Amino acid sequence: MELLKKIKKIEVSCFLSKENDHLDTYLEIHAGAGGTESQDWAQMLRRMYSKWSEKKNNNIEIISEHRGEEAGIKSTILKISGPYVHGWLKSESGVHRLVRISPFDSGARRHTSFASVWVYPVIDDSIKIDIQEKDLRIDTYRSSGAGGQHVNTTDSAVRITHLPTNIVVQCQNQRSQHKNKETCFNMLKARLYNYEIQRKEQESENLAKSKTEIGWGHQIRSYVLQPYQLVKDLRNNLENTDPESVLDGDIDSFLEAALYQNKKKN
Repeated sequence: MELLKKIKKIEVSCFLSKENDHLDTYLEIHAGAGGTESQDWAQMLRRMYSKWSEKKNNNIEIISEHRGEEAGIKSTILKISGPYVHGWLKSESGVHRLVRISPFDSGARRHTSFASVWVYPVIDDSIKIDIQEKDLRIDTYRSSGAGGQHVNTTDSAVRITHLPTNIVVQCQNQRSQHKNKETCFNMLKARLYNYEIQRKEQESENLAKSKTEIGWGHQIRSYVLQPYQLVKDLRNNLENTDPESVLDGDIDSFLEAALYQNKKKN
């Protein structure tokens, strides 16, 4: 049994051979329509990826976060650093669907919530991205939200819009406007690099569609807590009947299945 585990580990590591697989990654989560329900689901997903990262001894940094009025988060951007972390998480991009009895519904009715996840690599200095100043709009603003130990600690938040592509990046985790601006530029370079890769692979249209419509027909995975318990990946039909463990970060089986699936396509 131990030998089989070692063989599988070696086999999976061989799949992490794409150009950017060894890089760190940015992971964005955005709540879909549905107010507090979807915002709470977005926060649950952030916790799931944080738990997974902790188990792998990866480093997690919250770059930006916007909290919901009552509970949860509207959006968050995480930077996750560790061995081959982008290769592991890149398949998580897409819409994630939750079905449960809502804790916010006094009638204890079942609700369906959506949140989108988007993963793109943190590029290193060897990758040169040319950004023209005339193509940028740079805005500064005061952070909003309830605050906390790791987020909303600055009055010098920065938002940069790349006008030709309409890509927007923002950072608010440092007190220094200069540091937030530097982080934004690094994120923008990563986004533009990823955008170019997607364009070359003729996938930019699908990517834009998956980011703009967070709802039915675009989900990659369903997490059902009621009336039965099941997590199912809709791309490869992999199932797990213990959603609690999945939401506690036990997602390796889904990540490995995605690696196998991508390898077969190639």
